[in-house]
Amino acid sequence: MLVTVRDNNIDQALKFLKKKMQREGIFREMKLRSAYEKPSERKVREKAEAIRRARKVARKTAIREGLIAAPKPKTPAPGQRKPAFAQR
Repeated sequence: MLVTVRDNNIDQALKFLKKKMQREGIFREMKLRSAYEKPSERKVREKAEAIRRARKVARKTAIREGLIAAPKPKTPAPGQRKPAFAQR
């Protein structure tokens, strides 16, 4: 994995590296490998992940085809900023 540092801005490079690692699933992998996982527990976890992925794909397909309504956009909690396009 390669991250370039621009203008000696280490903070920005670290933020980019963390985001990249999060996307790749490295943090999740490290957490899983920190302790021993029994083979039976591993099978249960992997099966649950596969079911979750399949449901997500089916839901997105149904939304795209118009079979179910798309979820409403979340409104910001009180005290939080509104999106830039909604401030006008």
